[in-house]
Order: sequence, then structure tokens, then C-alpha cells
Amino acid sequence: MLGTRDAVVIGMGSMIGAGVFTAIAPAAAAAGAWLLAGLAIAGAVAFCNAMSSAWLAARYPESGGTYVYGRRRLGPFWGFLAGWAFVVGKLASCAAMAFTIGAYAWPGQARALAIAAVVVLVAINYAGVERTSAATRVLLSLTLLTLAVTVVALLGGGTDAAPPISTSTGSPAGVLEAAGFFFFAFAGYARIATLGEEVRDPARTIPRAIPIALGVVLGIYALVAISALWAVGPAVLAASPDPLAAAVESGGMSGLAPVVRAGAAIASVGVLLALIAGISRTGLAMARGGDLPRWLAAVHPRHRTPYLAEIAVGIVVIVIIALGDLRGAIAFSSFAVLGYYAIANAAAWTLPRRHARGSHVVPVLGLIGCLAVALALPWESVAQGAAVLAVGALVFGARGIIAARR
Repeated sequence: MLGTRDAVVIGMGSMIGAGVFTAIAPAAAAAGAWLLAGLAIAGAVAFCNAMSSAWLAARYPESGGTYVYGRRRLGPFWGFLAGWAFVVGKLASCAAMAFTIGAYAWPGQARALAIAAVVVLVAINYAGVERTSAATRVLLSLTLLTLAVTVVALLGGGTDAAPPISTSTGSPAGVLEAAGFFFFAFAGYARIATLGEEVRDPARTIPRAIPIALGVVLGIYALVAISALWAVGPAVLAASPDPLAAAVESGGMSGLAPVVRAGAAIASVGVLLALIAGISRTGLAMARGGDLPRWLAAVHPRHRTPYLAEIAVGIVVIVIIALGDLRGAIAFSSFAVLGYYAIANAAAWTLPRRHARGSHVVPVLGLIGCLAVALALPWESVAQGAAVLAVGALVFGARGIIAARR
């Protein structure tokens, strides 16, 4: 059984990944020197979401996350919509991770390399090879090492030419938009809330582990953002698809840029591998429950993997990569996942006080935060996300009509 320290490590491993290497660019474009305010808001919203998810997980120790909580507390429609938002949001996350691999590993052929990475990792998942807890620790260590190298390079580069940081470029709307982009970098934080059957004294361990893990990760991200702003200013960060590598190169420590690029690419591969596995298995569960086409529930007779779901995930992600870009993928993913957690907070608000630690303030703040940050994202992503959620609602309604006629 896992203790608090192990739960914290798992939570950090779920949060510290490739997102920090990419989200800082669109966040800097939105908020400029107010970047840290956006990061703080994203961390606060993530905390509320994680605590609401923890209380719901304690009440409903079942697989499925908000897909289950929404059905139990709000009704079948909201559960379905949460599952739909999760799947489409994470599909966009896959595209963003693949873009990150290309941007850092081979900037000149980023899109082609992103598609190739998806094909290779879908094939690996098809064969039943997934990330283990040991692999998670290794990837976390490599990512932390890369971030440490980045911070040392930026702070030690002697950037006398670094531009002065002006606050004139920031605005309240820009800060909220930056929070939406940074929210992408916290993806995976609710993994701690689903550990109920794996930890000692979950009612005590999980609520302790969540703020510790989030606090440590927020501190690491803040250190990276501060060093990058100090070294090169928000303009360089905003203009680069590979912002941390570009910052290191511009900051006078170009010899360390290959280390940053390699570390970011490795972190992205690990996250993408886990995302493909997670989405395909969520699709398997929803297909078995009748919320997605039944054929997605097929399991390979030898590898015992949901191979049709994995192939479908790969095809959709490749289409997103071919038609979209990194910034759009991050914004769309954040919008959909914020919608998912808005439903989680609404579900947590309906819990009796004894299950919500005597307070409904956290889920209310989380719900308001999710909606405010989601609506502050670029209007194109908001429109696309709203349209996709509307399609999900239509699918649910059509299923109900078909079922009623039988």
C-alpha cells in the first residue's frame, strides 16, 4: 500500500511532463510579464478540481472519474458529457504532445515527426507495452533534470542583454487566458484522487498528498517561468514553438540547448504513450456501457489490448495534427478538460457536507474558476470546444430517442 510520499510522487509524475515545455509560449503571448499571475490562477483552479475529485472518489471508489461522478450525482447526461469532454480533450492533448516531440526534436519537420511518433506509439500500445510505475519515476527524474538544467542555464547565462520586463503588455483577460494555457501543464493532477484502493488510510492520505504535490509542482513551474522571463523576457517565449530551448539559446547558453531539447522530447514521448493507453481504455469502458460504438470495445485475442480503440485514437490524433497547430491543440484540450472538471465540481457541490469535509466553498470556487478560465481562452478554441460538446449532447439525445423506440 502506498503512503503519502508515494502518492505525492505519483501525482508529480502525472503533472510534470511535456506541458511545461510548451504551455509557457502561448501563456506568455497572452499575459506577457503577468505570466506568473496566470500560473497562480491555473494552480488554484487545479487545486479546487483535485479536492472535489478526491471527495467524489472517496464517495464513489469506482473507475471512470467524473464520467461516474456525473452520472451518480447529476444524472446520465452530465456523466456522458463529462466522459465525452475527457475523451476529446485528451485527444487534443495527444496532438499537443506529438507536436512537442516534433518542435523540440526536429523543428524543421515538426508536423511530420509528430505524425510518425503517433504511429509508432500506437503500435507499441497495440502490442500491450504500457508505462509502468518504474518508468514513470524514470521519466519524472529525466524531466526534473532537464528543467534543472534549463533553470541553471537561464539564471547562469549572464544575460546582460535581457530585455526589461514591462507590465504594460498584461491585462486581466490575458491573465485568465494564460491560466487556461497553463492549466494544460497541470494535466494529470487528479490521478492522486483515484488512488483510493492503493493507499493506506485514503481519507487522510489523499487530501494531504494533493496540496503537497500541487504545491511542489507549482513551485517548480514558477521557478522555470521566473528564470525564463528574467533571461529573455516574454517576447522570445511567445514567439517560439520550443520556448525553453529558444530561451536557453537566446540566453547565452546554447551549448545546453540540445540537453533541453532531448529532455523535452523524451518527456513528451512518455506522456503521449500514457495518454494513448488511457484514452483507448476510457473509450473501451464507454463502448461497453453503450456510450460509444460497440466495436470500440473489441479486445485483441493475443495482446489483450483495446486495439480498435487504439487505432481509432491514432487516426483522430493524426487528423488533428494534420489540420491544426500546437497552440490550438493546447487551447482546445484545456477548454474540454476544464469542462470536464466543471462537471466534477458541480457533482462535488451536491455531496452531503460529511463527504465534502464540511464545506462547499471549494467546489463552488472550482466551478467558477473552470468556467471563467475556459471562456477566456482564444475564441476559436472556445467555439470549437462548444461545438464538440454540443455534438456530444446531440449524440446522447439521439441514443435516448433510439432506445425509446426499441
